[in-house]
Amino acid sequence: MTSTALTPAVDVRRSGERFHTRIGWLDSRHSFSFGQHYDPDNTHFGVLMVSNDDVVKAGSGFETHPHRDMEIVTWVLEGSLVHQDSTGHSGLIYPGLAQRMSAGTGILHSEKNDSWRIDAAAAKHDQDVHFVQMWVVPDTEKITPGYEQLDIGPALDAGELVVVASGMPKHGTDSAISIRQEHAALYAARLRPGASTTVPTATLVNLFVARGSVELEGAGVLGTGDTARITVGDGQRVVAGPDGAEVLVWEMHAALR
Repeated sequence: MTSTALTPAVDVRRSGERFHTRIGWLDSRHSFSFGQHYDPDNTHFGVLMVSNDDVVKAGSGFETHPHRDMEIVTWVLEGSLVHQDSTGHSGLIYPGLAQRMSAGTGILHSEKNDSWRIDAAAAKHDQDVHFVQMWVVPDTEKITPGYEQLDIGPALDAGELVVVASGMPKHGTDSAISIRQEHAALYAARLRPGASTTVPTATLVNLFVARGSVELEGAGVLGTGDTARITVGDGQRVVAGPDGAEVLVWEMHAALR
């Protein structure tokens, strides 16, 4: 990785431009090259390698599979997701819960929509789970695999950007969960209609509209699934549309070579 000096710019990527994987149990839209989808000009932004917007049907999910040397953050928008991994960690991920898995030297894990089991008492047997999974390259390879989660739902009620995950020294212990990447931090905000916030001042900023719509200063209106990749961000203002919005924002100060 290198420090990055770039010309100020906002590159808007519309939802419909994303790569799309659709099979019986999964509807997934990829912001970057992923799996069979490859574009040499769209493999990452900063240290963010993957940003997948997934919908998984009840009783289905990703079977046990490996990862290595990657910081993986999962953010659920609707429903619930069951995580299990080879280090013995397991957890139920739901809206407002920050979750991180460090793959490090190697880890196996599965992710399932077990709503048919979890919600059996309420007879909700067919609820989809909708989540965004993001992969960041760590600043140190071959670390010991790890897992962390924390419910930050109450903090989101304030309607401002909340630090979800960070490895940046400036955040200290303020972030909900930690990542092994000293040049990056993830924020989330749930904005009421007409409410505003500002993106971090940073070399690279990736703003993803998880739902709703916003108006981004210098870029116009962004709808659900749209992304703004900002270079040399200077704290642009973000205003939620008439139905409010939920946004995920990566602040980054380095990029892959």
